[in-house]
Amino acid sequence: MGDPASFRRPSFRSASYGDPGARAVAPSRKTKRAAWWEAARGLGLVLVAAPLAVFTAVLLHDGLPSLRATPQSAQAAAEVQRIEKPFGPCIGGERHTCVMDGDTIWLNDVKIRIADIDAPEVFDPDCEAERIAGHRATERLTVWLNAGAFEVLPNPDGRDTDRYGRKLRVLARGGTSAVEALEAEGVAARWGGSEKAWC
Repeated sequence: MGDPASFRRPSFRSASYGDPGARAVAPSRKTKRAAWWEAARGLGLVLVAAPLAVFTAVLLHDGLPSLRATPQSAQAAAEVQRIEKPFGPCIGGERHTCVMDGDTIWLNDVKIRIADIDAPEVFDPDCEAERIAGHRATERLTVWLNAGAFEVLPNPDGRDTDRYGRKLRVLARGGTSAVEALEAEGVAARWGGSEKAWC
């Protein structure tokens, strides 16, 4: 007869790492299920966290939406000035608070191009009729400025300055732009409207 030990069933107890003769242990269903659950949980975290991370990165790329600075929001936040000062014609080199022409003034040493007025040229007109109309526009704007307090408002299209470095602003009194008065008298047109022929 053989050795009784040779007829024993093989043991599936854990093999000792120190025992080179120990057999590999067959994983149980419970162990397989636990491994699958761990893998699924890890994948689930990735599937939730990855889109959230991408969304957050896109949302915060330029800062929080409510705090993101744009030219429009910077202009909208600009303080509206209320002015009541005497205006005369700009003469000579020193210009502090005066009228240059029908769409340009100096106010407290700042040159302002009135954003919504298109007035005829005084300094480089295409014809004598335009020069005369330009002087009339200058006189009419001066009268409007001296008629009482008015507001200096940000440019509605968001631009702060023009290509010549002049500040772009709208002048209004009681919610009515200065362009209304000049346009009513035919000495200026609304900027961006149909171009008026002065010659």
